[in-house]
Amino acid sequence: MEGLELLKELAEQWKKQAEQWSSHALQYFHQVPPEQIYAAIAVLLFTSFLLLLVRLFKRPKANTILLSGLSGSGKTVLFYQLRDGSSHQGTVTSMEPNDGYFVLHSEKSKGGKANPVHLIDVPGHSRLRAQLDDFLPQAAGIVFVVDALEFLPNCRAASEYLYDILTKATVVRKKIPVLILCNKTDKVTAHSKEFIRKQLEKEIEKLRASRSAISAADIANDFTLGVPGEVFSFSHCQNKVTVAEASGLTGEISQVEQFVREHVKS
Repeated sequence: MEGLELLKELAEQWKKQAEQWSSHALQYFHQVPPEQIYAAIAVLLFTSFLLLLVRLFKRPKANTILLSGLSGSGKTVLFYQLRDGSSHQGTVTSMEPNDGYFVLHSEKSKGGKANPVHLIDVPGHSRLRAQLDDFLPQAAGIVFVVDALEFLPNCRAASEYLYDILTKATVVRKKIPVLILCNKTDKVTAHSKEFIRKQLEKEIEKLRASRSAISAADIANDFTLGVPGEVFSFSHCQNKVTVAEASGLTGEISQVEQFVREHVKS
């Protein structure tokens, strides 16, 4: 019982103390000129409004590089070369995205601090390519990998896939840069990047003509490519499209690294 009485006394004391503090606060509040109170409320509301606007309109920084292209073009080997400096003795076709956040292997031995890169290798199988859309909002650049050794048999399929990428709303509106990377150029029978560029432009020109003949309701793409009345060229794209060469197996990937660092600053 004594403990209960003690608790009651303490509660009573705390209540009196709270009433005193409340009374002092009210007295101080009444002493402050109304103009100062209104000004303080206005500043508080304005600051809250600004913070809300910043949160609503601030976009997350695009810092992801996407590796895309047909199955077998060598995307996964390039992923491992960029990350580990090794081809991992070649790889099998990926059925799931390879997702990594790392410092480029070539920068690990250099002095100074290099920022990590978020790199995603998107599967090239036709049924899995839709996964690319999930990563586009954060994309700082797209590397479209082409097999320079087996280019001609796959030219049509590669052109269709590239056409679909270049006409996606996110790619066009954000002007996401695209690097067409001619892989496996270490082989004697590999086609040159200039030949591949011209063939891709010719095929995309054919696609423009065939798809423009389809009713708008049947077209899945968001934008059309090129300049009306002119033969298609990658220079007509609203985003920057460049062509480079590489060899994932031998580690000749300097042009890929240059593209990565151009769009994801170290």
